[in-house]
Amino acid sequence: GEGTGQLIVWFPPFDELTVRYCKIDVGIATAGQIHVDDHDRVYVMSGRGPNAGVLRYSGPFPTSDDASGGCGRRDATGAPLADAVQRDQFIGSDQLGFGAVGIVASPRGGFYVSSIAVGAILEFDGAGRFLRRVLDPPPGEGLGSFTYGTPFGLAVDAAGTLYYADLDLVVGPDGIGPGPDGKVWRIRFVDGEPQVPELLDRGLAFPDGLGILDHRRLRPPRPAGAESRTY
Repeated sequence: GEGTGQLIVWFPPFDELTVRYCKIDVGIATAGQIHVDDHDRVYVMSGRGPNAGVLRYSGPFPTSDDASGGCGRRDATGAPLADAVQRDQFIGSDQLGFGAVGIVASPRGGFYVSSIAVGAILEFDGAGRFLRRVLDPPPGEGLGSFTYGTPFGLAVDAAGTLYYADLDLVVGPDGIGPGPDGKVWRIRFVDGEPQVPELLDRGLAFPDGLGILDHRRLRPPRPAGAESRTY
């Protein structure tokens, strides 16, 4: 159908039933994973045309849900919409193909991008230039028969290990859709080279995203002289 995927910014506080928000974009075709870099630029995956690939939003972003905060327009539903959208095509479909949906920062300062249609994970540098394929299906495999699945959501841990959620897309008489055996995989790197994916879990229904929780960030600072504790 028509590309009406959205990018939305929400404003605190988040402990209420009604949370204020502003829509930044309402024209993304099959919006996928989102990534925010150290410069507060927002990267959003668009899985199909006319702007398939990686979209980058550079701001300035709305600071409230009204005109004083840069959100004075309204969309077709009457919802608050940003006055301006600073968007560019960071990586195009010519490099990614159809079905690119996942993105995460790589330890080398670039990005990993996944495509469910070709069963691949590609690496790009910080400027959006292609570097290599981290995951590539064996020769002769196609959609519905990928040995290492159809990678969707991506995540990277502190050691640089790459994880991906696998939708287990299957091809049937009714078209293409998620299968009954969604999985989670990880790819370790040895001397910078990706190893064969390792299966962590399976039997999941539509696993399309994941994240890494760093427990070290959950520990409150310990006062000087205080006893050591385990959290």
